Parts: sequence; C-alpha cells; structure tokens
Amino acid sequence: MAKEKFIRDFTSGSVPKQLLRFATPLLLANLLQVVYNMADMVIVGQVMGSVGLSAVSVGGDVSSFLTFVAMGFSSAGQIIVSQYIGAGQREKVGSFVGTMFTFLTGCALVLSVLCLIFREGILSLMNTPAASWDEALAYSTVCIVGLVFIYGYNMVSAVLRGMGDSKHPFIFITLAALMNIALDIALVWGLKMGAMGAAIATVFSQGFSFVCCVVFLWRNRQQLDFSIGLSDFLHPKKEYLSSLTKLGVPMAIKSASIHFSKLFVNSWINSYGVSVSAMAGIVNKLGSVSNLISNSVNAAGASMVGQNVGAKKYERVPRIMLTCFSFALCSSVLLSVAVLLFPEFVFGLFTDEAGVMAIAMEFKPVAVLLFLGSACRAPMNALINGSGNHKVNFATAILDGLVMRIGLSILLGLVLNMEYIGFWLGDALAGFTPLWIGLVYYFSGAWKTRKYVIKEEKA
Repeated sequence: MAKEKFIRDFTSGSVPKQLLRFATPLLLANLLQVVYNMADMVIVGQVMGSVGLSAVSVGGDVSSFLTFVAMGFSSAGQIIVSQYIGAGQREKVGSFVGTMFTFLTGCALVLSVLCLIFREGILSLMNTPAASWDEALAYSTVCIVGLVFIYGYNMVSAVLRGMGDSKHPFIFITLAALMNIALDIALVWGLKMGAMGAAIATVFSQGFSFVCCVVFLWRNRQQLDFSIGLSDFLHPKKEYLSSLTKLGVPMAIKSASIHFSKLFVNSWINSYGVSVSAMAGIVNKLGSVSNLISNSVNAAGASMVGQNVGAKKYERVPRIMLTCFSFALCSSVLLSVAVLLFPEFVFGLFTDEAGVMAIAMEFKPVAVLLFLGSACRAPMNALINGSGNHKVNFATAILDGLVMRIGLSILLGLVLNMEYIGFWLGDALAGFTPLWIGLVYYFSGAWKTRKYVIKEEKA
C-alpha cells in the first residue's frame, strides 16, 4: 500500500475525480511558474527601471528558448514512464531515467558551451538596446551557466508526473518561487547587483528545487519501485534512447516552431503601430492564461492515457479525452463570457488608453476563438502525446507550429488585407489544428497499441 502513496494508478476508478486531483497541482504549479518568471521583472523594474526590464526581458527570452529541448524531452519522458507503469514494467523505469538524465545533461552542457561562446551574437540578433546591453549580457550569462539545473528539474518532475505524482513537483516549485522572490529582494534590492542578481536568484532557486526533487526520488526509491544505479547513468541503453528521441524530437520541434511562428506573427503585428503592438502584449497574456489551463489538463490527461494504453485498457481513453475537453471547455467559456460581457474591465486591467481599447473591442470575437481552440487542443494533445505516436506528433508540430499558423496569418492579414486582425485571427484558427489531426487519429484507432513506446511482449 505504501508504494501506491506516490505511484497513482489511473487504469481504474473515476476518471473525472482522478483528472481533477492530478491536474489541480499542475495548474497551481503553472500559475506559480508565472509568478516565478514575473518576480524578476517586477523587482528589477522597481529598482532599475526600463533598462533593467529590457535586460531581464531579453535575457528571459534567451533562457526560455533554450528550455524547449528540456520541455520536449521531459514531456516525452513523462509519457514513457507512465506507459511503463501502466504496463506493469516498473523495473524498467530506473534504467530509462538514467538514460534520459545522461542525454538531457549532455544536451544542457553542449547548449551552455555554445551559447556562452556566441552569447554576444545572440543578443545582437535580438536587437538588444545599447542601454541595456551590459545588464542583458550579465543576466543571459548566468542563466546559460545554470541551464543544467533547469533541465534537471524538468526531467525529475516529469518522472514524478509519469508515476502519477503531481503534488510533489508543485511543492518543489512553490519552494523555488518563494526562494526566488526572497533572493531577488536581497540581491537586487539590497545588494544592488542589478540584472545579474536577478539571474543568480533564478538559477539558485531552480538548482535548489532540482536538488529537492533528486533527494525525494532517492529517499523514496523503494516506495516508488525505483531501482537505479551508477551504471544506468554511465551506460545509457540504446532502446531507451531511441524511444526518448522518437517521441521527444517532435515535441521539442512543436514547442520551438510554435514559439518561432508567434514571433513571426508578432513582428508583423508590431508594424501596425504602438497601439496595436501594446494590444499584442495583452493578447499574449490572455492566450497564456487560457493555455495555462489547457496545458495542465493536457499534461494530466497524457499521463492517464499513457498508463491506460500501457495497460491495454483502451476503453478508458475516450472517457479521459471527454473529461479533458469538459474541464478545458468550462474555463474557456468563463474566459469568453468575461471578455464579451466585461471587456472594459478585462482589457482595462492592462491599460486605459483609448486607442488600445478601441482595438480591444475589435479583438473580442477573435478572443472567443482563441479560448475555444485552447479547449479543443487539450483532449487531442492528451491522446497524441499519451499514446506516444511520434509520427503524429511530428505532423502536428509542423502543421500547427509553422504551416497553419504562419500560412493563415499571411493569408488573412496580407492577402485578404485584414491587417492586424487577420494576423490574430489566423493565429487563433491555427490553434484548432490539433483538433482535426486528433479526430482523424482517434477514429482511425491507430492509438490502440503500445508499439510506439513499449515493445510488445512475445507470448
């Protein structure tokens, strides 16, 4: 019974209850991550003004972009662990984790070295203002050096989530957020260390969270059926690395391509003037709130799908998908009602400038599509990710991240001359891409197999 304290079985019991219990800590952790990321900007902005804000913004963009590899492969690792748990092959988890840890640590070290060498060139490509150059360089350098901690935390948290434990990653990210804010105050406000102090606070708190995760895994390895030794790290197994890369590469590409396409769209939107550019920032914030909920439901649903596919309990997967959609749709409806009925309040939280508010009124129907697309992605991504089908994942990455998002934005914004509204509409419509791919994939029945991640046992 002690083992089930941490390893949660999703192959039986109430699907809505399980999803709610598992997704809630993920949602809270994501909300804390937002606070965690905003703390640097708020405190640095209060102490240093626009120069500090610019430095943290540019440095944060560099750091965020470098985490796409960690996010993609950690999410893949979560699915693989969940399928091993569902298939009753817990003895393979330790060896797989050793392989994943060695691979991601190597990726982090290589990226760190490359980015340290070319960091000034990277800042030049990002058009870093001269006034904030030195501070941005200091912030970026510290974050690049601490990249291994970001990768490590994402990996260990993914292992726990794959086992059905979302509570402890939430606890560890809470500790990291509190430590980050305290260190920001001490280093930036107290010791006047500028943007570098904010970066040190971020890296140190992430490192602390990573260490807490590792200690927790090690101390509870027996309850987790977690057998791992030094040889698992020194001698990565080819079959585990193959499964990880097949699933992780499309996930990493998907994150990177969506990020790139959004940068492309925003670059065009910014050309329509300062009011439209300001509204673009508000649009991004509203989208991030909706995605926060969708991604939490998706992550929880993917682990549940993964366990049930691993256990060959395919009849539970449609219920998981329907529950994911119901939860995500409720949040999207609430956000839509708020924007449609109380637009002055919602958009007024960000600004009261008449020019921006006029554009906000035009954006209202697009916002509804943006929220609805976010809800539709949750169940389909849960199915695609949870089943571990790397080919469908790759197709989704390219179509959603590049072809549809950029293509529709250019078609509506430039060809049909809808200008900035066309770009936003194209971005919103592209958000439905996983829905159409997911529906075809679901009705094809191709997800009813473990062959994408787990080799079928011979009779």
